Amino acid sequence: MKAVLLEAFGGPENLVYSDHQDPKPGRGQALVRVRACALNHLDLFVRDGIPSYKIGLPHILGCDIAGEVLSYGPESTGPKVGTRVVICPGVSCGECVWCLKGEDSRCKDYGIIGAQGGHGGYAEMVVVPAQNLFPVPPGINDEQAASFPLTFLTAYHMLVTLAELKAGQDVLVLGAGSGVGVAGIQVAAACGARVIAASTSEEKLEAAKALGAHAVIHSPPDDLLRQTIKLTGGKGADVVFEHVGPAVFDKALRALAPGGALVTCGSTTGPVVQLDMRYVFSRELRILGAKMGSLAEFHQVMKLVAAGKLKPVVDATFPLEEARRAHEYLASRKQFGKVVLKI
Repeated sequence: MKAVLLEAFGGPENLVYSDHQDPKPGRGQALVRVRACALNHLDLFVRDGIPSYKIGLPHILGCDIAGEVLSYGPESTGPKVGTRVVICPGVSCGECVWCLKGEDSRCKDYGIIGAQGGHGGYAEMVVVPAQNLFPVPPGINDEQAASFPLTFLTAYHMLVTLAELKAGQDVLVLGAGSGVGVAGIQVAAACGARVIAASTSEEKLEAAKALGAHAVIHSPPDDLLRQTIKLTGGKGADVVFEHVGPAVFDKALRALAPGGALVTCGSTTGPVVQLDMRYVFSRELRILGAKMGSLAEFHQVMKLVAAGKLKPVVDATFPLEEARRAHEYLASRKQFGKVVLKI
């Protein structure tokens, strides 16, 4: 099969389009013909050689995958061969206390397909756990199907499960034009919350309004903290949806209402932030870390997508052989929504 191989850690020049051996499904696994694979900043981190992901080289990136079922390995069941499927990106042991509780993203063996969870979707075929296959809802094309698994699952886990978002609450969504930001706006709106979207781009903020944002903050030049306080009538946000890191963390924390929650799933501007603990305990704030989500939560996400309450947003598509250019485009932060490889 054709695939894009990461042959060395570093820049996008290390992504090589070439031939690779066809994968074969083992026990509990399925072989999928890949039709589309969306990019995530996770792909850039793994490509750069992030220490927390121990992978061998060459490696095939890509966790957001849509395609068709080709075959199954022994003791495997799932949608019938030929079914169009989307793949839940998380894999776990299935046997530990966390997995048995339905909280598989906390499993010590938890991995993400295309990262430490095996080869991913920058290829014509991929092998994945059969239980991770979900039929694509009607009216969703391949590129759209590949555009929601990781980000919508993460946003659902952050806002619904961890922050326990309620109708009528104020939510500040940072980095509103990113894949996970687009998901956060929609999940928050589906919960009946009042969504305030923040971005450095006026164009992206207009698109955020179309997705359900009730108010926007163009920051910079607008001051994120002052505008949030103003837009919430002096109260502050009940929940801050954060994935940017040190560039905004201090103001994001201070933008919370007393008793509010900041939930974070990333740090695209760096891993280290400063934190004044006195501000946290005096206002009884919560800081919640999020890592993907569970298979059970993905079932709920699929229901919302099928009902049209969550809509995948595709910004740009590239052919598989142009994965380098797709990485460069994602790194430029010009996109609103997802960047997708079409196979």
